[in-house]
Amino acid sequence: MKQKETLLNTAEIKHHFEEMGDGHESFSLETPMRADAFELDDALKIELIEKHFKEIMLILGLDMSDDSLKGTPHRVAKMYVQEIFSGLNPLNAPKAKLFENKYQYKNMLVEKQITFHSTCEHHFVPIIGKAHIAYIPNGRVVGLSKLNRIVRYFAQRPQVQERMTIQIANMLKEALSTEDVAVIIEADHLCVASRGVKDVTSNTITSEYCGKFLDSKTREEFLKYVTMDNM
Repeated sequence: MKQKETLLNTAEIKHHFEEMGDGHESFSLETPMRADAFELDDALKIELIEKHFKEIMLILGLDMSDDSLKGTPHRVAKMYVQEIFSGLNPLNAPKAKLFENKYQYKNMLVEKQITFHSTCEHHFVPIIGKAHIAYIPNGRVVGLSKLNRIVRYFAQRPQVQERMTIQIANMLKEALSTEDVAVIIEADHLCVASRGVKDVTSNTITSEYCGKFLDSKTREEFLKYVTMDNM
């Protein structure tokens, strides 16, 4: 059990998103992107990142002729573009196909313990966590795997946990055509654990409640399912 948790309510955070911070704050619910972000194709991005990452390694004094290191710039560049930052490209957004709710299921559907790996945009080190999401069907339902894919899409980019929580909720609302959506994210930030204060016991929790989940009884039901031991 974690010894300390930081509880952040994203409903409160929204009111402060536009306020000036200390340089660590993000001022938009959208991931900051340049207008020309996708003018370069993936192959050229990999080529350029490889070149620049090699320069970083040389500046650090690493021997790039060593068999263990000489392929690292290309591996890192390919990983950045095709894997851990692939969520930056809107072409990779999951297509959430809706299905007729043949069973007339009208109660809460919860998908919890969705594991994700993301990257802190302040220090480019990992964020490792779990997402718990729920929605109340509005006539149609979505395949369960799409819920996981939405979480992964927003995780695979430089991120801020508060923003990621709201982004997931917003896409769910749009995809499901309902306001009745809830998202909780709990994560460990290696920028806290491996540098700076080096606190390995703390984790961060953020939440976003919309529609019927603003009602305390509905929210309590969701929280009960989240904290329930897996069978």
